[in-house]
Amino acid sequence: MLGNRLFISFTATEKFEECDYELKLAVRRAIEATLDYEDFIYGAEIAVTFCDNEYIKKINAEYRNKDSATDVLSFPMFDFESEDEPPLNPDGSLTLGDIVISIERAKEQAKEVGNSTIREIAFLAVHSTLHLLGYDHERSTDDDEAQCLAQREIMDKVKF
Repeated sequence: MLGNRLFISFTATEKFEECDYELKLAVRRAIEATLDYEDFIYGAEIAVTFCDNEYIKKINAEYRNKDSATDVLSFPMFDFESEDEPPLNPDGSLTLGDIVISIERAKEQAKEVGNSTIREIAFLAVHSTLHLLGYDHERSTDDDEAQCLAQREIMDKVKF
C-alpha cells in the first residue's frame, strides 16, 4: 500500500490508559503491514473502536448470536469473495469496515501468552484486517491455516 492513503478513525467506548499515541501508532503499523502483505492497491478507510469486555459481549451477542466476550470483532464492508469490483469512494479509496478490540481481553491474553499489551493489540489488528480483506479462519481448516500463516508472517515483519 505504499503511496496509497490510509485513514483510520479511532474511538473508545470509555477512557483506557492504553489508548495513547503509541498504541494507535502500533495499530496503524499493523494495519499497514497487513495491507502491504496483501498487495492492497487502494487507499483504505477503517474504523477502530477500543472497548471493554461488556461492550464487545453485547456486540458479539447481537451480530453473531454468541453470548460471550471475545477479543476482536470485524465488520467488513465488502465481500471480496462474491463481488467483482469493490465500490470505491470518490477519492479512489475503499472503506474496508470496522474493527472492535476489547482492551480488557487483549490485556488478559497478553498475560496468558507473554506478550506486551501493545503487541497483542497489534496482533488483533492484523487478525481483524485480514478478516476485512476476506480471510475467514472459521470457514475451513485450509482457511484457518492460511490466516495463521499470514498473521505469523506479518507479525514477524513488524516488530512491537
